[in-house]
Amino acid sequence: MKKNPNPTNHIAIFKGKSIRKTIFQKEWWFSIIDVIEALTGTDRPRKYWGDLKKKLTTEGYAEVSEKIGQLKLMANDGKYYKTDCADTETMFRIIQSIPSPNAEPFKRWLAKIGYERVQEIENPELATKRTRMLYKLKGYSDDWIEKRMRGIAIREELTDEWKKREIKEQKEFEILTAEISKATFGMMPSQYKKHKNLKRENLRDHMNDLELIFSMLGEASTTKITRDRNANGFIENKIAAQKGGKIAGDARQKLELESGGKVISKENYLTTPENVKRIKGKNKK
Repeated sequence: MKKNPNPTNHIAIFKGKSIRKTIFQKEWWFSIIDVIEALTGTDRPRKYWGDLKKKLTTEGYAEVSEKIGQLKLMANDGKYYKTDCADTETMFRIIQSIPSPNAEPFKRWLAKIGYERVQEIENPELATKRTRMLYKLKGYSDDWIEKRMRGIAIREELTDEWKKREIKEQKEFEILTAEISKATFGMMPSQYKKHKNLKRENLRDHMNDLELIFSMLGEASTTKITRDRNANGFIENKIAAQKGGKIAGDARQKLELESGGKVISKENYLTTPENVKRIKGKNKK
């Protein structure tokens, strides 16, 4: 099974349970242990899966095991680990072997998720619209959503550039991203998440306007330096990342000096007092 070099990780929710998923070979692949935990309620999903995998093999479903891939997904500690994953079709086969009253509702949920991915491949604008709607439902303002969406586009432009320049491994993407963050904010993403008391949450979804703006500046600057200097390979791209991040870091420090305040905040966007008040007011209408 081919490994996923640079997964795009997401969290889906089924009846209050988190299901990790990632795009691989242009379709959704789901964490098998997350699905098992959601369907069975077991507190030992890894053991359950180990026993089920043996059962499937002895019952003649060896092709199921052959279609399982180990892809890197983010764990509770914020780090990425290889996890048994399956595409929609294979997940259907696995679910059939799990006695659970949630099996049928989960199959319908799974089919809907898979169909949405097909739609997004055919029409990428749908993915953007869905993302905007999700942020809107969570209570984010239109201005914040515009910045976040622009940040996503800038990030994708940078990662696409890295892929063209022999950056292939997930670890390399993580290191380059950390270099930009360290030069921009003085903290690597893992340290930044601790600063905001975050665990599995997406760091940028918890940034305020200025934090998002400086994140964009660091990554946009890195993209320009990478292109203009024709950086190739990990070392040259690491230097470009450090220089791009420093441009944003210098600008941040200059603003903090002139304003007398800090850009980096321990608060996340939705829990700042003004936004809590705004969201409560909106919900009363």
